[in-house]
Amino acid sequence: MSLHMNAAENQIAPTVLLPGDPRRAQHIAQTFFTDPVQHNDVRGMLGFTGSYKGKPVSVQGTGMGMASAGIYIYELINDYGCQTLVRVGTCGSYREDVQVRDLILAQAACTDSNINNIRFGAKNFAPIADFGLLLRAYQVAQARGLRAHVGNIMSSDTFYHDDFDQYKIWAEFGVLGVEMEAAQLYTLAAKFGVRALTVLTVSDHLITHEETTAEERQTSFNGMIEVALDAALETA
Repeated sequence: MSLHMNAAENQIAPTVLLPGDPRRAQHIAQTFFTDPVQHNDVRGMLGFTGSYKGKPVSVQGTGMGMASAGIYIYELINDYGCQTLVRVGTCGSYREDVQVRDLILAQAACTDSNINNIRFGAKNFAPIADFGLLLRAYQVAQARGLRAHVGNIMSSDTFYHDDFDQYKIWAEFGVLGVEMEAAQLYTLAAKFGVRALTVLTVSDHLITHEETTAEERQTSFNGMIEVALDAALETA
């Protein structure tokens, strides 16, 4: 057990998918895992362990934002020995050519969070994905005929910005979209020497204002899950 999870020792697999939504964690386990067993329910942040194509795998909800996600990522690595962590989530698009329901494979993650400023002071750390995971995820997405974009994303501490147009400076510098956890995942993975990747489905668009429903975000973005599972387990 850890401070925020009641999984037993060795109950969580070395490879873990990390959705923010605990109900997406449940959907992933019920849809993709063979013989899933719930390993966590503390604070309603559901986690499950089973197998996929004969290989052990877990899924653990992390909540929204870097502060919440960082707790689960830290404990998965340090208390349960997890070695491959793949965030599977949704994001908003900053660019006209990145459409709703497209995939984004986050090569790197900018952030407006102060978390890394506390760590590094006046220096800037560049949080990046594991290249082997990133490459394999792109290959899997291409083989499945999915529209996948590889590039930089923005991990924001704020969902409702006072200045809606603040996203334009990031778009100007080629950032593909915005979410709330990847920069923390990549930073902790670097610190502890494990592999990490973020695979996102575009759920809404800051330019066109197109958006998907909460139900779609929770249960229908299965292409993203298959890409994440195949890439993580094939390269483990």
